[in-house]
Amino acid sequence: MHYLYILYSEKIDKYYIGESPDIVNRLEQHNSHYFEKAFTKAADDWEIIVSEKLNNKGDAVYLEKFIKRMKSKTFIQKIIKDNDILADILSKKP
Repeated sequence: MHYLYILYSEKIDKYYIGESPDIVNRLEQHNSHYFEKAFTKAADDWEIIVSEKLNNKGDAVYLEKFIKRMKSKTFIQKIIKDNDILADILSKKP
């Protein structure tokens, strides 16, 4: 079991996309600045707004990279409104 997640910080009005087998622990790590050089150290109010449970790490990493390559806040907001987009992306995975 693995998760793709999207975090949001109201303080900096930014999104963060990641993957983890334990999203509750990962959220705590982001908010406590456990990852010293990570983008998420810019805020301490991250909240999970999307969590997609997947069968394996490969699918989670694939979705994470796909979303990050889009470099689009609008695309992220579309995913937030309709999580089915993620299943559609995975169905077209090579």
